[in-house]
Amino acid sequence: MKVEIDKNAGFCFGVIKAINMAEKELVHDEMLYSLGDIVHNSEEVSRLEKSGLKSISSEEYFKLKDSKVLIRAHGQPPEIYEYAEENNIELIDATCPVVLNLQKKIRISYKRCTRDNGQIVIFGKKGHAEVIALMGQTRNNAVIVEGLEDLNKIDFTRPVCLYSQTTKSVEDFYQIVEKIKTKMKPGVRLEIHDTICRHVSNRAPRIKQFAVNHDIILFVAGKKSSNGRLLYNICRKENPNSYYISRVNEIDPEWFKGIESVGISGATSTPNWLMAKVAGRVKEISNTLV
Repeated sequence: MKVEIDKNAGFCFGVIKAINMAEKELVHDEMLYSLGDIVHNSEEVSRLEKSGLKSISSEEYFKLKDSKVLIRAHGQPPEIYEYAEENNIELIDATCPVVLNLQKKIRISYKRCTRDNGQIVIFGKKGHAEVIALMGQTRNNAVIVEGLEDLNKIDFTRPVCLYSQTTKSVEDFYQIVEKIKTKMKPGVRLEIHDTICRHVSNRAPRIKQFAVNHDIILFVAGKKSSNGRLLYNICRKENPNSYYISRVNEIDPEWFKGIESVGISGATSTPNWLMAKVAGRVKEISNTLV
């Protein structure tokens, strides 16, 4: 049975940067706090916990003093930085450069929009770490739309500045754009800012091709990974014989009966070592089917 790991899968550069920064700090520190899970993958989080990385919630963070805390790639809202300055907390800021740039754009745009009675609209997943940080740039006054069903939250008689969470689908974003255009009151300003990370979005067409090249796909990603769900759904459309797994022990040997080719892919938050571990397990199963 042929087993292939998708060469385009695995950590994006923003996640790589965050994990490298954490590992560098843990070389000389026995423990380092991470504000939220450093990555939406429980297996990688568990690996780093063994080295001393401890995930904490926002509630726990606001009780800290005289500490060192990692800001993960998703970024954090301004109040996190303000509290750190007031309480002698050293921040190891691993916010993805693409996300940092987006935060800056929204912050500047919000000031201008406020003067013009406009609205910042963010196409993104409500409650997602990146979106929470983006909302913070607007003092939580932005409008979040998760899909076409949320467009009624927008006042189409007022100017609209539209942005996107960096990991959303380009196709879905422009579907939102076209619908908003039809609803805007004539003469009212609409600004479209395509802020989707192309390092991430370019994986969609690549995974389509990868999916059709194999009899079965094992898509490896954390249960909380929105990027994982997005890519998996694209994969499943191309190859219905696709399975979403988070751990090696979720693999069912029954899936491989009569199968000649297995493809293994993952999200931008999936570590390469985990995909390799999955490949190893599939090869073990293959040997029992001979």
